[in-house]
Order: sequence, then C-alpha cells, then structure tokens
Amino acid sequence: MLRIGIIGTGSIANAHINGYLAFPGECEIVALADVVPGKAAEKAAEFGLTGATGYDDPTRMIAEAGLDLVSIATPPSTHAALSIAALEGGAHVLVEKPMAPSLEECDAMLAAQERSGRILSVVAQNRFRDDLATLKTVVDSGLLGSVSHVRVDSAWWRGLSYYDLWWRGTWEKEGGGCVLNHAIHHIDLLLWLLGSPSEITAMLANAQHDNSEVEDLSVAVFRYERGLAQLTSSVVHHGEEQEIVIQGQHARVSHPWDVIAERAGGGGFPAAGGAPDVVAEIEALVAGREPLAHLGHEGQIGDLLAAIREGRAPIADGVDGRNAIEVVTAIYQAGIEHELVSLPLKADDPYRRSGYLVEHAPHFFEKERSLAEAAT
Repeated sequence: MLRIGIIGTGSIANAHINGYLAFPGECEIVALADVVPGKAAEKAAEFGLTGATGYDDPTRMIAEAGLDLVSIATPPSTHAALSIAALEGGAHVLVEKPMAPSLEECDAMLAAQERSGRILSVVAQNRFRDDLATLKTVVDSGLLGSVSHVRVDSAWWRGLSYYDLWWRGTWEKEGGGCVLNHAIHHIDLLLWLLGSPSEITAMLANAQHDNSEVEDLSVAVFRYERGLAQLTSSVVHHGEEQEIVIQGQHARVSHPWDVIAERAGGGGFPAAGGAPDVVAEIEALVAGREPLAHLGHEGQIGDLLAAIREGRAPIADGVDGRNAIEVVTAIYQAGIEHELVSLPLKADDPYRRSGYLVEHAPHFFEKERSLAEAAT
C-alpha cells in the first residue's frame, strides 16, 4: 500500500484526492500540506480522510510522513523546489502542470529524479480522455498519411477578477499567462500527437485583462517537416470552444470528433462524395478502440501507480513535461524578441535560465489588485 502525500489544497487538489481514492487497494492518502495554516486539515476533513495528517509546512510533511508518492498542486513558481525536495526525500512525484516556469528548473528536477531513482510524472490529464486518445490512435495508424496542417484552439474565458488572486497575472509567481497555464494542455497534446516542431514564431497580447502583467492571448505557428501547425492560446474566447483539427494527406480528423476525406476529380478539384472508403476505414479503427478504464487525473494516477508497481516509465513523464515547457519558452522568446526560434533551444540560450523571462517579459499592465484567496 503506497503512502500518499499531497502538497497544496486548492481546487485542483480535489482531482488528485479523488484520483487516489479510486484505487483504495493500492494507495492511501496519509498527509496533506498547505502553507495557509489549518487549510490542509480542513481539506482532509472535507474528504473524510480520517487517517491523514494536515501539515502547515510541506517540507516537514516530506521529512516526517514516510511517503512513497507526493502530489504537488501548488503555484508554478514552487514546483521545482518542492519536487526536488520530495524526490531527494525518497518519494515518487506527480507535479501539476506546468512542470516549472523555466527549462533550467525543469532540468534540475530531472537531475534530481535521476539521482533519486524515483519516478517524476507531470500532469497531462488530457492524454487520459477517450476522445483525445482517439486522435492519437488515428494519427499513429498512418491512415491520414503525412500531416499537412494542424489547428489547435486552446480557447478559454476568464473574467477580470480571475487575476485578482495574489499569484496570478505575474511573471514572477505564475510564470506567464495563458500560453503557460492554459495552453500547456494543448501543447502537450500537440507534442504527443506529432512530436516536436523545428521552428516557432508567435505574437503575444493582453486584450482584456488590465490587472495582469502577462498575456491573455497568443497566436503561434510551428513548422513540422513539410507541414505547419497553429496554436491559439486564449483566456478571452467566449464559449471556450476548444478544437484540434488535423489535416492529413488522405483525410482530416478533429476534436470534437469528425472525419472528412476528399478525392481528386477532374482537374484536381474535389470529387463529388469525397472518399467514403477512407472515412469508413478510419471510423472502423475508432470503433474498435477499447475505452479507457479511468479518465483524467484518475487515469493518470492509475497509470503512475502501475508504473511504480511495474518499474516502468509512466505515460506522461518528466521529459514530456520539460518538452512542453521548451515549446512554451520558444513561444515567449519568439513573441518578445519578434523572431523565428529554432528547436531544440541551444544550451546557452538565455531564455532557458530561471528568471530571464521575468526580467525581459513585457508588463502589459501592472497588477494593482491582489487577494489572498480566490473569490468563490
């Protein structure tokens, strides 16, 4: 029975708690920690975790609770230090997205993992959704042929008061805006589906949030061999209509699910009726998929528990988390410097360093309102 500790007891911690509770024969939540006095104990009581101890000091929890696995659900600027402390304390780690604000911190986390021999997993819960796993199945099958274009809309909407919470809307504490903290999910999916691009260019803006230093809108273009991908990262899109559209040589598939295939007619124009045989083959592949047994955070936690038990890497590991941060870093560098950025970033690229982005990023607006707790 693995002993579980959770650091950070805000709203996202609920997903971690419920995820672990779905595997009662494999693990037990024995400790929670939060720097706000009494908050960890309150969370334990909320979920009826009578055997869990609440700590006001995360480092004390790591030192005293005898943990096998630690979930970290705190603001991004704290992820590296807490992950390294837990790994060096002998625990496996599941850390919320984004892995860390800088590549330098990500690399330090990976080095700590290597030294410790433990597992480091970064939350990528959308890999554990049937609708998105369907896209992965189709892309990996080769039925699409070569990929021509991908359009990813990471479209969210947040009101002005969203950035009133003390750590949000600052380059120092949040690490960035919608690119880092919202589109990170879709960036991970893009890397999962297609691998890393070779070049990135981007533009950044703050269109609607005057209590935030960081961007609330970005459009980036990625180069993939012969094809291109475009990513819109936003917290200004009414309706939050998120979409992934993959255009291949033989067909298009998309999330929400749709499949369309054209066939050339006279003069190369689309033939009437398209290519129903291609559509049917893709639909048959999708229909034959076995649904995932566990979804979202629960699915990722189940895979991580199995990885620990079997001595293998998890589906979403620390390298995956780092690769997503490298893309985020390239988007910020391209947007700030107005340049085309090649991947992988060079070892001496200053944007890899912790604090460099904070020092050089534009302040679209100055943060004037700061609340200790989010309004409910």
